[in-house]
This record gives sequence, structure tokens and C-alpha cells, in this order.
Amino acid sequence: MTTRRRTQAERDAMTVEIGYALLTACLLGAVVFAALVWPAAVWHLPPATERILLTAGAVIAGTLAVLRVIHVLWRYDRQRPSRTTRPGDPETGPEAEGRGQGRKRRG
Repeated sequence: MTTRRRTQAERDAMTVEIGYALLTACLLGAVVFAALVWPAAVWHLPPATERILLTAGAVIAGTLAVLRVIHVLWRYDRQRPSRTTRPGDPETGPEAEGRGQGRKRRG
């Protein structure tokens, strides 16, 4: 079993998907952080409570941002067609692609 090289379009699509994952992760992290720290910014709270809110906001926002990147990239990988080909297999080999026939098996 061999794998084919990625085309420029596939590499570009992956670059866009990584950018999307990072951008949405930053936005999610910023919104969650702001929501958790907002009470400390608006009201006069004890210093210990402000530290707890700041720490909780940073930890939760960072964790959600990382989970967002993982989720987006796993979803993207699952939606892509299989990249494996078997040279002698008429349904998945290069000759099937040349004829425009055959279906790719997921494996």
C-alpha cells in the first residue's frame, strides 16, 4: 500500500483549515476569558477572588482554544477522502483515477 503526494490544492486547503482553526480558537478563548474576568473588571471584588477569576479564565479559555483546534482539524481530516491507493487494485489504483471510474475505499 502506498500513499500519494498531496497536491498544491490539498496543501492550500490544509493551510486554510489550520488558519480557520487557530482564528476560531483565539476568538473562543477571548470570549470565554472576557466572560469569566468581566465581573472582576466591573465590580470591586476582593483580590483573592480577582486572582481566582483571572486564573480560571486563563485556564478555561486556553483549554477550550486547544480543544477547538483539535476538533476542527480532526473534523477536516475525517471529511477528506482516503489518501491510500493500491497500485494493482482497479477500484483504487491510478488506472481507476485516470478513467474517472471506480470508487475509493476507506480503510
